[in-house]
Amino acid sequence: MSDTNATCAKPVQRCHHNPLVSCGDCRLNAICLPISLHVEDIDKLDQIIQRGRPLQKGEYLYRSNDQFTSVFAVRSGTIKAVNITNDGEEQVTGFYLPGEILGMDGIAQNHYTNSAIALETSAICEIPFSRLEELSLRLPSLQRHFFQLMSKEITADQQLITLLSKNSADERIAALLLSISARNQNRHLSATSFRLPMSRSDIGNYLGLTIETVSRVFSRFQKKELLAVDKKEINILDMDGLKNVAQAQPASRS
Repeated sequence: MSDTNATCAKPVQRCHHNPLVSCGDCRLNAICLPISLHVEDIDKLDQIIQRGRPLQKGEYLYRSNDQFTSVFAVRSGTIKAVNITNDGEEQVTGFYLPGEILGMDGIAQNHYTNSAIALETSAICEIPFSRLEELSLRLPSLQRHFFQLMSKEITADQQLITLLSKNSADERIAALLLSISARNQNRHLSATSFRLPMSRSDIGNYLGLTIETVSRVFSRFQKKELLAVDKKEINILDMDGLKNVAQAQPASRS
């Protein structure tokens, strides 16, 4: 809550919970938008974006099988994507941080295949897909950028499959921490000190590990002085060491 207050104490254009913030003023626009968009083109995009009240923790942005109408950009907070397995269990399929786009899973079948749930108070930009398609025809750089976003989604899915099928618990958690580190760096935040928005349970669910295993790995990383951990606060002490764990070869697994 203190982080939100600190953010909103700044001028309006810096407050990502404020629905009046525009794309041109948002400091995340370099992540969300193609760099080549001109100011007048950003204004055109801004006209189709809808900004409602922030989602509260546990609220759904959309549910699986809802009709696909929009894609969404996270302006602040964190969203998790979940799928329900055939036996009724919840499977976490992704985490979306500020500046990232979600909802593209609905394009192929005209309905969302996952549900999206706020992990904390989160401000969202809704982009109606029909309007985005129309605008993309007039702005080739926007169309290319959207294709790039779709490619990133496919790549992320492939990486998760590889992660779950081949890697040890240490490798999986190291890879997740490095992913969050890189994504923070893209937002011009610290790559080494950050707060994990998701619970240990969500991490275990996402990586196919028990919560006990997740806790043991974090303890092991602390003993090896790779990390300093205080509840959800993470401080990476040895970035190279963490990368070595994430890139371990099969022969070195225990």
